[in-house]
Amino acid sequence: MAYQISDDCIACGACADECPVSAISEGDGKYVIDADTCISCGACAGTCPVGAPAEA
Repeated sequence: MAYQISDDCIACGACADECPVSAISEGDGKYVIDADTCISCGACAGTCPVGAPAEA
């Protein structure tokens, strides 16, 4: 199941830099994950300083 980014996101971009399939992009005030591209690897969750990405 794809990851989603919660409203806790501080828009630092750390998750986008870590994503191996470029599924994360800057949205309106926070980053968003394209569920169709996400491979559920968890790399984003491991690098986020506030724990915003989580499995949906």
